[in-house]
Amino acid sequence: MSVANRFLSNATNRIDAKGRVSVPSVFRSVLARTATEELYVYQDFVFPAISVAGPEVLDRFERMIGLQDPFSPEANKMSLLIHGGGVFMKLDGEGRLMMTDFIRDFTGITDRVTFAGRGDHFQLWEPSAFETMQQQARKERMRGTPPPA
Repeated sequence: MSVANRFLSNATNRIDAKGRVSVPSVFRSVLARTATEELYVYQDFVFPAISVAGPEVLDRFERMIGLQDPFSPEANKMSLLIHGGGVFMKLDGEGRLMMTDFIRDFTGITDRVTFAGRGDHFQLWEPSAFETMQQQARKERMRGTPPPA
């Protein structure tokens, strides 16, 4: 992955009266450079956030499932998460994303949304939940908590 094709930083934007929010220009630039038009939008597996990526991320998840016995509990749970907890969306012509019930119900987002870069994808957070989680992660790192293996 090229350095220029990573989602980095964070920004908080207001949701308009029609339920749309402008995706930060730095994130739209990455989508344009990677020619990503259709977005795979899924409920994060760890955080109360919605993850947004190109369809290649869904392909990667499906390859992981394909390596398992299709009838195994693990494969079925993963399918439940990636298929049952995901949708495809597109930005409108002005680079806005619709804040649907799928997004709002999972995150608690109301009138503002924080966009957080995560390398190969970005996330949508309720702003105070993002701030709390980022502060918690920073405190744990400063205390010397070892990274997960």
